[in-house]
Amino acid sequence: MLNPPTFLAPLLASPVAVLGAGVSGQAAARLVRHLGGTAVIYDQKGGEGTVAEFRPGEHQLVIVSPGFTPSHNWVVDARSAGIVCLAELDFASLFWRGSVVAVTGTNGKTTLTEFLTYALNEADIDAWAVGNIGKAFGDIIVEREGGAPNSIAVCEVSSFQAEMLRHFRADAVIWTNFAEDHLERHGSMQVYFEAKWHLFERAVGGEVFAGSSVQRAAERYGQSLPEAAVIDTEDPAGDILLSGTVFDDQPQRENFLLAAAWWRAAGLREPLLYAAARTFQVGPHRLAQIGERNGVTWWNDSKATNFHATEAALLRFGGPVVLIAGGRSKGGDVAGFVQRIAPRVKQVLLIGETRNILATFFGAAGVPHQVCTDLADAVHAAAALAQAGDHVLLSPGFSSLDTFTGYTERGLQFESLVQALPSATTA
Repeated sequence: MLNPPTFLAPLLASPVAVLGAGVSGQAAARLVRHLGGTAVIYDQKGGEGTVAEFRPGEHQLVIVSPGFTPSHNWVVDARSAGIVCLAELDFASLFWRGSVVAVTGTNGKTTLTEFLTYALNEADIDAWAVGNIGKAFGDIIVEREGGAPNSIAVCEVSSFQAEMLRHFRADAVIWTNFAEDHLERHGSMQVYFEAKWHLFERAVGGEVFAGSSVQRAAERYGQSLPEAAVIDTEDPAGDILLSGTVFDDQPQRENFLLAAAWWRAAGLREPLLYAAARTFQVGPHRLAQIGERNGVTWWNDSKATNFHATEAALLRFGGPVVLIAGGRSKGGDVAGFVQRIAPRVKQVLLIGETRNILATFFGAAGVPHQVCTDLADAVHAAAALAQAGDHVLLSPGFSSLDTFTGYTERGLQFESLVQALPSATTA
C-alpha cells in the first residue's frame, strides 16, 4: 500500500491535472489512479482521454511532464493560481522506498543507466532502470508497490526533468559529460548546465561523480566539484580486463570509468563489475556495424542526436568516413561542428531540415557533400559512391523529429534500407 506524504494527501482529494499525454504523463496518471485519485490529462494535441484546454480552477495539484518548460503558460497559470506544481519525476520519487542512483549527461547516460542496472542485477541486487530511459519512474512505483528498502532505482535524468525538481533526492548522482545540446529549449550553454547542476543539488548527503568535461564546465560557470568527484574520462589508460568488451574503447570507456567509481564507493566487489562488462551489450542504434556490401561497412548510430555524439562516433574510425547527417536543429554552433568534423569526413550525405545549412558549411570547409531528399536517397547515394574499405556511418548529429517519431524509427529505416541493397550482407 502506497501512502502519500502528509503534504500531498489533501491535494489528491481533488482531480489531479497531468500536463502531457506522453510516456511520463500517462505514467503519472496511472500512479494517481493507483493511489485512489482522479487524473485529468491535458494535452494541446488533443487525443482520446485528454483535454486540450487547461482548466486550473478544478485542481489543487498539477503534475508536469518534462516536455513542458517552466515558462509554459499552463504552468505559469497554475502557479499564479496557487496550485502546487510537481515535476513528474518529483511526484513519483515521493513513493520510492529504495535508494536512487541518478544518471545524467549530454551523451552516454542511457547506456550507463542500462549497464549499472544490468551489473547490479548480475550481482543479485534488485535494481530497476527508470526515468528518461523510457520506463517512467511512476510505472515502477505502481508495479513494485514502491519497491523494497534494499532496491535501487537507477534513474536517467534529462535536463528537461532536472530543471523543475524540488522533492527528488538521490543517494548518488553520476554526470557523464557536458557538451552542446538542447539549446532550442535552454537558450544558452549556461542555462543548460544549470539545469543539470540542479540534479547535483538533489544529492543531499549523497555522492556525486563527474566526467572531465563536466569539471571544465563547472569552472566556467562558477561552480566547484570535490576533487574526489572528478573522474578522468577523456584520456584513460588501457585496461586489459576490458579487452573484447563494449567498453574497450571510447566513448564507452567513459561510461565504465564512471560506473566503476560509483561501484567502488558503494562498497561493491569490482570483479563483479568486470564480469558484467564482459556480457553486457549496448542497446540498438548506438554505433553498431549493421552490414557489409562489396567491402563497404555500414554503421548505425541513429541515437547520435547532438554534435558531441557524432564527434565521438567519428573518433572510432581510423580514417575519413562517408557520413549521413542532418535532421531537426536543437540549436548550437553548426559552423563550429562542421569545422571540427571536416577532417574526419570523406563525403557527407545530408538529410532533414538542416540539410541546406549544413551544405553551406560543408561547402565552405571543402568537404564533398550531397543534399538528399530523404534517408533512402542518402543510403542509395552512399552505396553508389563508397568504395571497398570505406565506412558509411549514419550519425546524424541532430534530432530525428523532423521526419521520424524518434531515433529508433530512423535507425530501423536505415537498417532496412541497407539490408535491401544488392549484394549486402548483414553483420
